[in-house]
Amino acid sequence: MTSNLLDQIREPNDIRKIPREQYGALAQEIREFLIEKVGENGGHLASNLGIVELTMALHLVMTFPRDKIVWDVGHQAYVHKILTGRKDGFDNLRQFEGLSGFPKRTESRCDAFGTGHGSTSVSAALGLAAARDLRGGHEKICAVIGDGALSGGMAYEALNNAARRQKNFVIILNDNTMSISKNVGGMATYLAKVRTNPRYKALKVNVENLLTKIPKVGWDMAVYIKNQKEAIKKLAIPNMLFEDMGLTYIGPIDGHDVIQMRDALRGAFLLEEPVIVHVVTKKGKGYPFAEQNPSKFHGIGPFDPETGEPTFCGGTTWTQVFAEALLAEARQNPKVCAITAAMASGTGVDEFEKEFPERTFDVGIAEEHAVTFAAGLAAAGYRPAVAIYSTFLQRAYDQILHDTALQRLPVFFALDRAGFVAHDGETHQGIYDLSYLNTIPRMTVCAPANEKELREMVHLGLTQKEGPFAVRYPRGAACTETFGEDVPVEKGKAQVVAKGRDVTLIALGRMTERAARVREVLQEEDLDVGLINARFLKPLDEEAILAAAAESRLIVTLEDNERTGGFGEKVTVLLKRKKQDCDVLVCAYPETYLPHGDTTSVESKYHMDTESIVNKIFLRLSK
Repeated sequence: MTSNLLDQIREPNDIRKIPREQYGALAQEIREFLIEKVGENGGHLASNLGIVELTMALHLVMTFPRDKIVWDVGHQAYVHKILTGRKDGFDNLRQFEGLSGFPKRTESRCDAFGTGHGSTSVSAALGLAAARDLRGGHEKICAVIGDGALSGGMAYEALNNAARRQKNFVIILNDNTMSISKNVGGMATYLAKVRTNPRYKALKVNVENLLTKIPKVGWDMAVYIKNQKEAIKKLAIPNMLFEDMGLTYIGPIDGHDVIQMRDALRGAFLLEEPVIVHVVTKKGKGYPFAEQNPSKFHGIGPFDPETGEPTFCGGTTWTQVFAEALLAEARQNPKVCAITAAMASGTGVDEFEKEFPERTFDVGIAEEHAVTFAAGLAAAGYRPAVAIYSTFLQRAYDQILHDTALQRLPVFFALDRAGFVAHDGETHQGIYDLSYLNTIPRMTVCAPANEKELREMVHLGLTQKEGPFAVRYPRGAACTETFGEDVPVEKGKAQVVAKGRDVTLIALGRMTERAARVREVLQEEDLDVGLINARFLKPLDEEAILAAAAESRLIVTLEDNERTGGFGEKVTVLLKRKKQDCDVLVCAYPETYLPHGDTTSVESKYHMDTESIVNKIFLRLSK
């Protein structure tokens, strides 16, 4: 693309060099730039296209890096990055050691707070505002929260707290009727009423203007009416939620009118009280494919901007296999239900909903509620399947522990995007679920090595009655390779593919395929190598592991998880407890936050690729 105005924005606050009459042209250039760069590298497109003018208005009113914005969820901060001088970094967007797709404090002083999970912005920005007031500062601070994120309970805890403040604090509600899937629930319905009902604003202005023209008594009457504004609001818009909470409400405002938003924001930042500015935007604006299908273009891989079609197709995904297996179970059992937390398309629940809409529940960005809601269904005799990304399920740890496992309720958890997740980075990694689920009594935790095992694990999880059951699987194309003889999945039982005197590789989930490649390399060096597809972390197949340790010089565990509290540590503890004199090499990720980037680069950095694992084994055997 040919860019003229964007080339003038090299540093924070450079947008002020752009004449007012060229704001529309700048917005168009930004959209063209986003479509081009996300088309090359993949990323979050629809949400950023919808927030172009709002971000421009914020940058016209605020000064960076002095002033602070907290973005919720954070994937819509691309325009902010462009306007703070990071345009050139988009050539390596979400690539290894390149520009992050989310706000990142270590990347720029203009990123005030890192965000990747929903409903957190108001809490974080409120903390920044409290710190400002404690030190007597004067910087502007605001949270930009989407209406989808307002479906999460944490946002209301923060709003309740914010209403008590006596200092300026601005919350911008970016209302586009979407999170990733279509917004659902009472808040979505409420905001729709506000958007479509202009009577309150017109009534207030017209009545006050009319009354002040009446001689002698008009002004007093206007003051009286103004003091009774709650009654006026409730005549026009029932349950004026935000002002009832103690937040001054401004809006709704056209989220694609830069001047109107700029003026509203200037006024909002002058008030010595908490303010919520309601801005209505269109997700995907300016790119017809994204406007028509914002869910598809929420987070997308590389695509052709001319057609909107992906430039790479990797075959049947793990998510699709899960969706098919869940449907098969639901057709056999009318008590099987599906629950998602605003991720129907991402988890495959949208396919379930097409066939069984009455048994599908999208609870919004509310993972804690999703789990306890599922526990209630299970207590009433239903078989709920809770499909949530691994990185988001950790938000509901207490609900799994307290509301589900404690009562032995048979809730089935499908953990999508488990293990290392390429490109999204630290906020979206699924390398902690084995560790945090491993601590929960009565919990069953398993991971399939191929798509056949995933289907069998879904069936097992939705038919067993012994408490919560979790299956975790990665992002991307499902493995179709088979390992050894076809042994049906049985709870707590591993698949012993082969025995070995020198080395036995014990792998969990997708790492079984990696272990098979490692085994091939070792066998070429005349080593006798065994392979066990563990299948289950909890309960662990102790018999199979102890037998392998009795026969092999070295046990090597492979898992797509953090080392601390994971599969390898559990195997190590078992062997020590049973006093097995066998060396153990644990191949897992260190206790860290994995960066964004392609799988090959990140696995190589942390020595989890085939070559690195082989080298570690040879080094251990040589000692």
